[in-house]
This record gives sequence, structure tokens and C-alpha cells, in this order.
Amino acid sequence: MKPHRLGHTLPAWIDAVDGSQLPGLIGFALHLLRDLDDVTAGLTLHWSSGGTEGTVNRIKKIKRQLCGRAGFQLLRKMALLQ
Repeated sequence: MKPHRLGHTLPAWIDAVDGSQLPGLIGFALHLLRDLDDVTAGLTLHWSSGGTEGTVNRIKKIKRQLCGRAGFQLLRKMALLQ
């Protein structure tokens, strides 16, 4: 099942939030305006960095497990073997 990509509705959502008088949500929406093109692309395009993020998460987990016990060489071997 393909997710619905609704990036084109983001400006209307930001306008609605701006009139909502919810300070936390207004601040979030205003920060989205700084990178509106990038955020819209992220909500519209089908590209995903999930595989890369998963690999980074796995390496960080190994690094936490080895914290203070081993050097880079062991970290490298464990990352390559898993």
C-alpha cells in the first residue's frame, strides 16, 4: 500500500496553525517555513533514507556496547560482521 504524499498541502496547514493560537504548534510551523522547499520535498517524493538510517543506528548501538572497552579496530570488525 502506497502512502499518500500530501506535501502540497503544507502551506495551507501552516496558515491554519498560524490562526490556531497554539504557541508550541505555531513555533513548529514557523520553523518549517525556514526550509519549506525541503520539507515539502520530504513529504512529496518517494525517496527514503531508511536504509542509511538503519545502518547508522546499528553502528551507534555497537559503539554504545563497546564504550570504553575497545578501540576502533574492534568496532570496525563488529560493524562489518553484523
